Amino acid sequence: MELLKRNPVVIFFESLKRRNQAGVGIAILLAVVIAMVWANSPLNEYYTRFIQTEITLQINEFILSESLLHWVNDGLMAVFFLFVGLELKREFLGGKLSDPRKAILPIGAAIGGMLVPALFYMFFNYGTVSQNGWGIPMATDIAFALGILSLFGNRVPVALKVFLVALAIVDDLGAVLVIAIFYSSGISGMDLFHGFLFFLVLLGGNYLGIRNAWFYGLIGIAGVWLAFFFSGVHPTVAGILIAFAIPGRVKISEKLYLKNLNNLHQRFLEAQPIKGSFISEGQLEILEEIKSKTNDATTPLQKIEHGLSHVVGFFILPVFALVNAGIHIHGDIPNILSQNISLGIAFGLIAGKFIGIIGVAWILLKLKIAQLEDNINWGQICGVALLAGIGFTMSIFVTDLAFQNEELKFVAKLSILFTSTVAGILGSLVIWISSKSKDGNYTREKNIQMF
Repeated sequence: MELLKRNPVVIFFESLKRRNQAGVGIAILLAVVIAMVWANSPLNEYYTRFIQTEITLQINEFILSESLLHWVNDGLMAVFFLFVGLELKREFLGGKLSDPRKAILPIGAAIGGMLVPALFYMFFNYGTVSQNGWGIPMATDIAFALGILSLFGNRVPVALKVFLVALAIVDDLGAVLVIAIFYSSGISGMDLFHGFLFFLVLLGGNYLGIRNAWFYGLIGIAGVWLAFFFSGVHPTVAGILIAFAIPGRVKISEKLYLKNLNNLHQRFLEAQPIKGSFISEGQLEILEEIKSKTNDATTPLQKIEHGLSHVVGFFILPVFALVNAGIHIHGDIPNILSQNISLGIAFGLIAGKFIGIIGVAWILLKLKIAQLEDNINWGQICGVALLAGIGFTMSIFVTDLAFQNEELKFVAKLSILFTSTVAGILGSLVIWISSKSKDGNYTREKNIQMF
C-alpha cells in the first residue's frame, strides 16, 4: 500500500529514466563515431549525399521539401524541445524546481553558466566575422552530461544528479530563448500571429479540460510548429510552447483514486467468473473502469513525456548527432584550434562554464539565498561544472544557426568536439576523485568555508 501513495506513473518514469541515461549517452557517442568515421573515409561523398537527401511532404497542393539535415534540425529537434519543455514544466509544478529554496541554486548556476561563456567568446571574437557565434558555448548537452554522471552509479549522491538535471533543464530553456530572440531572421509577423493563435487554441483546450494527446499533437504540429516554421522564428521554439500548453494536473485526486481502486478491486473479486481463460463481461467492464480511473489519476504531460523519452533518447538525439557530427577533418589542426573562434569556444565551454556555475553558486550560498545538500561536496560541484562544458549537440545546433559560412562552421564544430571531449574527461576525473571516499563528503558549512 505504501507504493500506491505515490503516483505509479511518476515512479515508473523516474526509474526508467535513471536506467536509460547512460544508454542514451552511449547511443549518441556511437552515432558521433559512425558520422566521423564515415565523413573521413573514402565514402565521404555518400555521407554528404545522405544528409542532403531531399524529403518532400505533399498534401494536395501543399508541398514542403527540405533536405534530411533540415528536417532533423527543424523538425525532430522541435520534438526534442517539446520533451525538454514537458520536463521543465513538470519540474516547476512538482519536481526539483518547485521549491524556490532548492531551485534557486541550479537556476542561478545555470544563468551564470550561460552568461560567462558568452563573455569569454566575445573577448576573443568581438568585432570579427565570427562574432555572431557567442551563443555556441552557452549550451550544455544534457544527454551526454547526465550519461557520464550516471556511469558513476552510487558513487555520487542522488542530490548531485538532481542538481545537474535542474541546471541542464534551465540551461536548455535559456538556449531556446537565445535561439528565439537572437538566431531567428526574416520574421513574418502574419505567420507568427497564426502560430500564437494555434497556441491559444491549445491553452483553451487545457482550460476546458481536454486531455487527449492527439488534440495537442495535431494542433501543435499542423498549427503551432508549421506556423513557426514559415515565420522565421526557429520552429524548435514551438516545441517549448506546445509543452507549456499540455495539461499538468490530474482529473481526480490520489485519495479518490485509491478509494475507487479499492471499490473496483472488491467488485472484481465478487464478480461471477466464467470457465476457461476468458473473463466475464462484468469483469471486463470493471477492468475498463480501472483503466479509465487510472487515466484520470495521471497527467497528460507525464504520459506524453514518458512516451517521448525513448524516442528522443534513442532516436532523435542519435540521428541529430549522425547528420551533424560528420566533420571532414582537414587542414592544419593545431592552427585551426588556435583561431579566435576556437579559443572562444574552448575557453567559453571549459573556463566560462566552470567560473559561471561555481561563482554564482558560491555567491548564492554565501548570501544564504540558496542551500546545498549536506551529502554534496564542492569537489563534486566542480566536476558537474566541468561536465556542463560538454556542449556537443546543442552547441553544434547553435553553430548551424549562427553561421552561414561553411568554413566557420567547420572550425566551430571541430572546436566543439575537441572541447567537449576535454570537458567530459576533466569533469569525470574531478567527480571520481571527489567521490572516491565514502566518508569524504563535507557538511554544507565546511564546504562554504572552503571558499
